[in-house]
Amino acid sequence: MKAYDFFCGAGGLTRGLLDAGIDVVTGIDSDERCQTTYEYNNPGVRFLPADVRKIGPKSLGLKERTKGYDDVLFAGCAPCQPFSLQRKGNRDRQDATLLGQFGRFVEAVLPRYVLIENVPGIVRVRGFSTFHRFLKMLDKNGYKYVPSILDAKHYGVPQNRRRLVLLALRHQQPSLPEPTHGARYRPIRTVRQAISRFPEIAAGEHHPDIPNHIAASVSRLNLDRLRATPHDGGDRTSWPDHLRLECHKGNYKGHIDVYGRMSWDRPAPALTGRCHSISNGKYGHPEQDRAISLREAAAIQSFPDAYEFFGYNTNIAMQIGNAVPVRLAKHLGKQILRLANE
Repeated sequence: MKAYDFFCGAGGLTRGLLDAGIDVVTGIDSDERCQTTYEYNNPGVRFLPADVRKIGPKSLGLKERTKGYDDVLFAGCAPCQPFSLQRKGNRDRQDATLLGQFGRFVEAVLPRYVLIENVPGIVRVRGFSTFHRFLKMLDKNGYKYVPSILDAKHYGVPQNRRRLVLLALRHQQPSLPEPTHGARYRPIRTVRQAISRFPEIAAGEHHPDIPNHIAASVSRLNLDRLRATPHDGGDRTSWPDHLRLECHKGNYKGHIDVYGRMSWDRPAPALTGRCHSISNGKYGHPEQDRAISLREAAAIQSFPDAYEFFGYNTNIAMQIGNAVPVRLAKHLGKQILRLANE
C-alpha cells in the first residue's frame, strides 16, 4: 500500500505508517523548515514543500478519477488551530480551509483509504462547517467512515492527548484499532518510562552526546519559581507571594498548569508547539529545575531516540508538539492494513 501524507510536518504520522509496513511515497507541507528533519529520518520518502491550495494531483504524480488507486491511502492532519481552544484570528480562518483542500484531493483522485486526525473541537463548529462539508463529500463519493475521539495514551503514548480520528474506505465499512493500553489492557505508559533514562542537564544546557537533549534557558526569577514548585507534579499554588505573577494574585484560580511540573508516574499533559517552555503549560521536569528538553518532548510523543530534529529550538518544539504521536500512527497504519486484507 502507498500513502501520501498531507500536512506532514516533521513526520510523526509518516514514521508510524512506515513502521506499520505502509509505503509512504510523499509528504506534503508548506513549512520548509520541516524538510531536513523529515527527509533525514524518513530516507527515500519525498518531501514536497508546497501549499496544498496551490497544487493539484499532478504534483503528486497522480491522475484524476482513474482506476488503480485501490491500494492508496491519503492521510491529512490539517493544522488544528481553528478548532482548538486557543484561536488567533484571520490566520486561523485561512487555515480552516485546509481540510477542505485535502477533501479536494480526495474527491479528485478517489483513493480507497482516507485518514484524518485533528482536535476534537473540529466536530463542534456550528453550522455547515468544514468538517461537515468533508463528510458530505465522502458520502457523495461512496465512502463509508468511522469518526471517533481517541486518546493517544490508550495506544502506548505516555501522554493525555485526545484527538478526533476519522478513517474512511470506499465501499467498505472501516473500524478503528482497539486500545492496547488502559484498564483492561497493558498499563498506561508514564513520564518516568518515557524520559527517566535521559541524563541530567540544567536549564539552557545541551547534552553533548544526545541529539536535541537541550533545555530552554529560564530567567533567574523563573528559576526561583521552579525551585519553589514541589517535585513530581507540583504547581504554582505552592509559591510564596513574592514569586507569584501579578495576574495570579488574589483569588485567581485559572491556569494552574502553567509553570507546573509533570508527574513521574502519570502520562504527560498534551504537548503543544511550546512544550519546551514552563510558562506555556505543565512542562516542567518532574524533579530537575528546568522545562523538559526537546529530546524528552520527542520521547513523550513516542518518536524513537534516533529521530533527530533540525532547526532553531523554537521551531523544533513546534515540529515535535504538532506531530501525530508515532505509536498512535503505527496502530492506525496496522489497522488499515488489516482492513485491506479482509
